[in-house]
Amino acid sequence: MKIAIVHDYIKEFGGAERVLKALCEVYPDAPIYTAFYDKNSTAFEHFKDKKIITSWFQYLPYSAKLASPLRFLTPLIWRSFSFLKFDVVISSASWYITKGFGSRQNLNLKFKIKNLKLPVEVCYCHTPPRWLYGYSTSINFQKCFLVRIYAAIVGFFLRRYDFNQAQKVNYFIANSEEVKSRIKKFYKRESTVIYPPVSLPKGNKQETINKKDYYFIVSRIVGAKGLDLAVETAIKGNFKLKIAGSPAGYYFEYKKLMDKVHSTSSGQVEFVGQVSDEDLVKLYTGAKAFLALAKDEDFGITPVEAMSCGTPVIAFNGGGYKETVINNKTGILFDNYSIDGLITAIKKFESLRQAQGKQISEDCIEQAEKFSKERFKNEIKDFVNKVVH
Repeated sequence: MKIAIVHDYIKEFGGAERVLKALCEVYPDAPIYTAFYDKNSTAFEHFKDKKIITSWFQYLPYSAKLASPLRFLTPLIWRSFSFLKFDVVISSASWYITKGFGSRQNLNLKFKIKNLKLPVEVCYCHTPPRWLYGYSTSINFQKCFLVRIYAAIVGFFLRRYDFNQAQKVNYFIANSEEVKSRIKKFYKRESTVIYPPVSLPKGNKQETINKKDYYFIVSRIVGAKGLDLAVETAIKGNFKLKIAGSPAGYYFEYKKLMDKVHSTSSGQVEFVGQVSDEDLVKLYTGAKAFLALAKDEDFGITPVEAMSCGTPVIAFNGGGYKETVINNKTGILFDNYSIDGLITAIKKFESLRQAQGKQISEDCIEQAEKFSKERFKNEIKDFVNKVVH
């Protein structure tokens, strides 16, 4: 089969890019089609040896910075590609409406061509675009009145476009039951759940037993990830918190958080910046517990990474976290989304840790194995082979 992979853009390396990397391992000869890439990004380092085909948007000055304000150009960006020479198109879709590539409508064919074979599209949907359907996003870009008007107008037309593109997809794969329900709600389409791959270098088993005295978060330093709650709780509860991640272009969100830490913290909170996978494993493994605090996470790959290192998770009881964290076994799920609620959850976790001892780490590792990269690759291959042949 001739296969093409389509991805939003290559700018930041997060959960969606880890999925893209695994897809490239399943289909090493498949080119990556994308709106644009940023050569100076951490994400590009992972894909620089792949054949990457960009749209015309790549050649606009400051394209990486203009992608969000010029989002109304999304339909024109994707229409610039043709996939007629491929048997299968696998789209990795998140916020950039990256779907609807296999149909006659998308190819702008107004007449029938004899024996024309159109590609089958399998859309791996990380989520319907959060900004189109009222979910919290990395940046509250609608603070300004004029921006809210602009967003409302653009959003109205792009929601219709997104729905229409979703009807052109042959098969949907959802990255969680949470996203499966969103696909059903917003697109009126059925989907199959294949959880994302979790793959990190192996850590030191002894460190899994000898935990240190800090809690840990790894995240882009942006909104909607619960970082404010974590920082405020660490200061009030007087416990150590380490945060790994970079501003990833969201400087103002980062500065706001850093100002809060510098003005109110007495050394409880430490930012360790962007780290390698090897150092990330050490931070995961050494932590007492991992904090997962997004309110409506699509899936949430970092809690599973933490569990794969034998580290329990304290997570808000919502979104994809409910599918990965086993309450009172591999961590604590809590409902009261507040400083007091998180402090209470931490106290419950401390009691659980004392009661279970090293068993909790063993349970975490066992749970994380359900989300392995090999499992993901096999399920993707089986699904594609099944729907194409």
